[in-house]
Amino acid sequence: MIPRLLSGTALMAALALPLAAQARTVEEAKASGTIRVGIQGDNCPWGCINSAGQADGFDADMGRAFAEYLGVEAEFVPLQVANRIPALTTDKVDVLFATMGMTAERAQSIQYSRPYAANQLSVVAPKEMAAASGADLAGKRVGVPRAAAQDTALTAEAPEANILRFDDDAATIQALLSGQVDAVGGNQIYIQRLEAARPGVYENKMPLTALYNGAGSRLGETDWNEALNGFLESHMISDAYKATYDKWMQLSPPDFPAEMDGIPYTVTQ
Repeated sequence: MIPRLLSGTALMAALALPLAAQARTVEEAKASGTIRVGIQGDNCPWGCINSAGQADGFDADMGRAFAEYLGVEAEFVPLQVANRIPALTTDKVDVLFATMGMTAERAQSIQYSRPYAANQLSVVAPKEMAAASGADLAGKRVGVPRAAAQDTALTAEAPEANILRFDDDAATIQALLSGQVDAVGGNQIYIQRLEAARPGVYENKMPLTALYNGAGSRLGETDWNEALNGFLESHMISDAYKATYDKWMQLSPPDFPAEMDGIPYTVTQ
């Protein structure tokens, strides 16, 4: 059969269409010698780019350990909160170690691994400010990273608060330090960073929720999911993992749930 030729107009339209992203398999990544790991770009101690231009933080160390497990080098891609999942689903990265709080809603868009870190979310405010309940926050300006879990939690718990949404954790913290907001919804690391910037001023107030972080791969990609879980199963019982957790979190690793409602740790058939 002779292939049908496109008309000039149809050909121009076809060329204008974006090419579909072809996601790499684990074996293709191994063959290339690198894996592309998405981390947060400005959220140390979780993930950041340091003054030397190198990926740093807990998630960067986990990404390097995963690359070593596969026998390749890690190529880090710094991301903001809002573009973590799009970067994965459009094949900008192979996997995410990007402070991905595990929620049933997100599990509709990405495949989680088993959890490898925990993150307590709380309202953080000046010590003299009353912020023990959602009612205390009525009329207050409360900053959150856009689309993060604390955004969802505060929207539900403090409907009368004036919630201001920022691009990432660093911008949210800076908004509190500059007086742009009265309080923030933060993770367990916020108080460390605030204490370093302004000692003795802020404290954790109203607890929101405890999140577990998982590594992310694309839906249906069994090979990446199995590689991530195989790595975590072996790495998380090692002294190296415990040392990494203590170095960055200043905590011992917690007990992790064997399963979570609505969040499969493996690809479901």
